[in-house]
Amino acid sequence: MQVTYLYHSGFAVDTGDNFLIFDYYRDLPRGAGLSKGVVRPADLAGRRVTVFASHHHPDHFNRRIFSWRKELPGIRYVLSSDIKDRAEAAVISPGQRLCLDGLTVRALESTDEGVAFLVQTNSGTVFHAGDLNWWYWAGEPEAENQEMGRRYREQIDLLRGERIDVAFVPVDPRLGGQYLYGLGYLMTALSPRMAFPMHFGEDLSVTRRLQEDPQTAAYRERVAVIERRGAAVCVILNFKMKDRKGRYYESKNSQTP
Repeated sequence: MQVTYLYHSGFAVDTGDNFLIFDYYRDLPRGAGLSKGVVRPADLAGRRVTVFASHHHPDHFNRRIFSWRKELPGIRYVLSSDIKDRAEAAVISPGQRLCLDGLTVRALESTDEGVAFLVQTNSGTVFHAGDLNWWYWAGEPEAENQEMGRRYREQIDLLRGERIDVAFVPVDPRLGGQYLYGLGYLMTALSPRMAFPMHFGEDLSVTRRLQEDPQTAAYRERVAVIERRGAAVCVILNFKMKDRKGRYYESKNSQTP
């Protein structure tokens, strides 16, 4: 899979058979292309493109995505049911599944708005959390923070036993010392092959901070570092090698910028 960081919680995932776009909203500078974090539909002609929006918040949904139909008549949209502007999209609510050509989509309930997506393709499985996170805000009543944690763990636990190749998980620096609560629990409970931090706006430094935080020691090798908008990472999955006796074994994950 090739993963391209678009901005904030926006990512493009190229599996070969499918081109998936999640929570795209920042479309400037117009026409700049994927290398700058901007989707240029003409570049995707002939591809099987599916666009996902996890909820209606403006930092996760931009109705400009519907204009891409002019150049990509076969494009598909999968939108959370809280989005009112649906424009012939497939709509999904928490707990539901959708079967599309080449994709199976399962929705979890967010701890904020909308849904999180588990997307199964022929090449691998992608989890995009949307705003599903263990939001622990300093200054909020402790009972509310504890309830947020309970709801988050409950949803993540629904995926135990699933093989997840790539996960996109909020790591919001505004949470202060609690910024790792969601990521840490997910990495322990689900053990995805590769995780990409998200929901940090302009503060790209948080992805480097993850590599230095003692709390991430057990899983940091499976967390991508994002250096800039438009950065692409190639995640090699199911890569098999032969040992000296000619026996096959599966290698560790590989990520190549």
